[in-house]
Amino acid sequence: MGQYYIIDFDSTFTQVEALDELARISLQDHPDREHIYQQIEAYTNASMEGRLSFADSLENRVKLLQANREHLHLLVKHLRKKVSPSFSRNNIFFKEHTDEVLIVSGGFKEFIIPVVTEYHIKKENIYANTFLFDEQGNIIGYDRSNPLSQEGGKVKLLKELNLQGDIYGIGDGYSDFQLKESGLIKKFFAFTENIERKSVVEKADYVTPSLDEFLYINRLPRAISYPKNRIKCLVVGQVEEDALAQMQKEGYNIRHHQEIKEEYLQEAGVLLCDEEHQPTPEQLENAGRLKVIGCFGKVSNRRVIETACDMGIIIFDDPKHNPHNTDFIPKRVIAFMNEGKTHTSCNFPDLQPPRVNNAHRLIHIHKNIPGILAQINEVFARHNMNIVGEFLVTNSQIGYVITDVNAGYDEQVLNELKAIPNTIKFRLLY
Repeated sequence: MGQYYIIDFDSTFTQVEALDELARISLQDHPDREHIYQQIEAYTNASMEGRLSFADSLENRVKLLQANREHLHLLVKHLRKKVSPSFSRNNIFFKEHTDEVLIVSGGFKEFIIPVVTEYHIKKENIYANTFLFDEQGNIIGYDRSNPLSQEGGKVKLLKELNLQGDIYGIGDGYSDFQLKESGLIKKFFAFTENIERKSVVEKADYVTPSLDEFLYINRLPRAISYPKNRIKCLVVGQVEEDALAQMQKEGYNIRHHQEIKEEYLQEAGVLLCDEEHQPTPEQLENAGRLKVIGCFGKVSNRRVIETACDMGIIIFDDPKHNPHNTDFIPKRVIAFMNEGKTHTSCNFPDLQPPRVNNAHRLIHIHKNIPGILAQINEVFARHNMNIVGEFLVTNSQIGYVITDVNAGYDEQVLNELKAIPNTIKFRLLY
């Protein structure tokens, strides 16, 4: 009895609805294209929200396409650039579960297969509709005998497959929820990275803002150790929308407040603030989850800088009204959170480690006293773990160690590293 993962394509594996995108390609020179686009999108949304049968929606959309094989080639190129970010970074999951992942979609194999097979998904595990073409290569319809072209098609298909084991469904639309409603799958995860449909979210077992969250909940192989949507990013003061957009794209849970209060800071993993709204040393002493501060302005209070360092909290700042800080600050914050880079910090020693593939990266921040690195490496040696890269930098207050180790470790390793005396902070990046 195994486990199977049924994954939708449109607005789940990719950020877009492929038939809508195909229409924009095939109708770009049509004089009435905007009106037709709106019709196609309306049919898409109606079926995804359960207001129109999928069969009727599909038939109406295909009639409006006026597409051919050349348009499909262009669509595939476009879709490859539109894979959902959390899917594209979690290739490790698809590689290690190639037999258990199934793409089940009301879309079409002609554009799905070229996109998803690049992620170790087997062609025989891709279930979707197929177009019918005339001799000139124009799309004239689709195979109506395919259950996925019919209302309740995913349910019909899964009954035919008769998979033996626990089945988990991931999707954004009503047809995905129908699998749960039918009793054929164990849990349904409403995927909201690209679009959130209220009628689907309300009926889901879980809402997963990214594939990272799904993999984390189910303890599956993943690119990052902790989903960004679980990390609160506290925003206080004048922070430009372009800067916030970068953080939102990364998936952080953005929280706006008028001032910095201790209860807000205690929940936050990231703080973005301006020069007029900075935390006090006392607030930082109680901010156990806080990892990084990005200040759009200068942090001139030495006690704030030193207290943050003592607490293992890195600070990036930049002169007030510097036109570059809208881009500079979020990029520095993201580089630290994703790869452990500390370059240009005002309170941490400088380190820019290269990314190492096929390894796990661990960060250990400790008081700058002799012997800590030896204790870290003793833990790895005791568990027969191979170090593929290690970096240590210090300042007068802290030691900052990044260790890249070969894949494969258990929770005991992490617990022992956290328990080393004089440890300030420890975390697994990926």
